[in-house]
Amino acid sequence: MTPAPRLCLLLAVLLLPLAGCGQPTAQGQAAPPPPQVTVAVPTTRTVTDRDEYVGRFVAVDVVNVSTRVSGFLDKIHFTDGQMVKEGDLLFTIDQRPFKIAVDQAQANLTQARANLDFTKADLERARTLLEDRTSNAISKQTFDQRTQAERTAAAIVLSQEAQVRSAQLDLGFTEVKAPVTGQIGDRRVSVGNYVTGGVSGTPTLLAVIVSTDPIRFEFTIDEASLLRMTRRKAGADIKGDPVTLKLIDDKDFVHEGKLDFLNNVIDRETGTIRGRAVFDNKNGLFRPGMFARIRLLASDPYQALVVPDAAIGTEQVKKFVYVVGPDNKVMQRFVTLGPLVGDQRVIRDGLTADDKVVVNGLMRVRPGVTVNPQMAAAPAAPAQGSASAGASGAAASSAPAK
Repeated sequence: MTPAPRLCLLLAVLLLPLAGCGQPTAQGQAAPPPPQVTVAVPTTRTVTDRDEYVGRFVAVDVVNVSTRVSGFLDKIHFTDGQMVKEGDLLFTIDQRPFKIAVDQAQANLTQARANLDFTKADLERARTLLEDRTSNAISKQTFDQRTQAERTAAAIVLSQEAQVRSAQLDLGFTEVKAPVTGQIGDRRVSVGNYVTGGVSGTPTLLAVIVSTDPIRFEFTIDEASLLRMTRRKAGADIKGDPVTLKLIDDKDFVHEGKLDFLNNVIDRETGTIRGRAVFDNKNGLFRPGMFARIRLLASDPYQALVVPDAAIGTEQVKKFVYVVGPDNKVMQRFVTLGPLVGDQRVIRDGLTADDKVVVNGLMRVRPGVTVNPQMAAAPAAPAQGSASAGASGAAASSAPAK
């Protein structure tokens, strides 16, 4: 054998073991175990759908305080922002001109009454003389004139009595009192300014009082939600239904009230109707103008299947869950969602009570994959839940929110 073939054979022998170094064969390699996931069957709960709306508080009474008589402001009897009760004295107008008017009216009344007494006595004398047919001391015409004088004097007395009452009323109007119980704002006029009453011109605004307890909450309801609520009550009035409210810093709807008003027409431009609820506000937590969310009943209690909201997946606009079949293979199941009950989501369609839904390990599965399912511990579900739809803008229907 020549040297060249020997060299080639030697190199082949040396490279043969290197060719297989570090390259494991597929034969004999163990397959990875199926991923472990946690599954749970849907839970049946008794739930009640509720709609959410955004609105704001308004005072039951808003009073612009002004005076009925004109004059110079003499005294202010409150501090800005304090709570006042109905009948509390707020302002005093300079009373001296009005006291003079009362005295003058009473003097005129005294004079009118004296004149009436004289005309009555004169009439009685004329009547006596007229009845004495032998004397002919007075004529029938004179008697009629004295009768007319007595009647005129009586009318003047009535007029002067009215003048006295009017002057006393104006004097009383110099003390401006709180017409309602509530919180008063800041004073709009200082002492010494001339204020105008409502009779002689545009009244001067002195202050504003708003009632605080109870307080109203106004919001708008869309037409579809209104129809759903009306049909739930079979056409009966929905006023008086219980409502709950959540402030901007509340974690849940913890404030309870009731629906007390629903407008009689739907706004043509917005397709909504104005609603109103009333709440107790003894602690003064709610203030007019404050925003909040309110929940209204949208259905009667019903049985529904719920699954953890974290188990819901999204594929474009569709919602789905992963379900483990009898052969431990994962299937994708599209579902129709209902409102949220705590951390559980109502499933309106797409699942049965026996389906095993993947609730943990979603990132390790995909349709067709074989998994090792482990049953989750059954949650201690309450007997009844409150299902709330998500609010969007001014109102929210009970359509799926996720």
